Amino acid sequence: MNEVKTWAVDIYIGERDGRTHAETRLRPKDVVTLTGEGSARLNPSDRDVPEIGDEIAVARALSDLAHRLLNVAAEDIEALTHKEAHLHD
Repeated sequence: MNEVKTWAVDIYIGERDGRTHAETRLRPKDVVTLTGEGSARLNPSDRDVPEIGDEIAVARALSDLAHRLLNVAAEDIEALTHKEAHLHD
């Protein structure tokens, strides 16, 4: 590997309207280029373990970010090739 690049992902977690909400921000070159969002809510019959809500909300936000990044990559490929790109997870 000749060149190593570093991209950062910031994760913000908070509570809003009885839900855990997470936002992810992708920062290649220290500029936010994409964001993802995810949320979780406690089932009233479950025990309240805040860490689990955090994990679910963050996982969903990261998944959303990953899908958005794949869409951007597909759009970039299509702009270069003028053909429909088929990217799979």
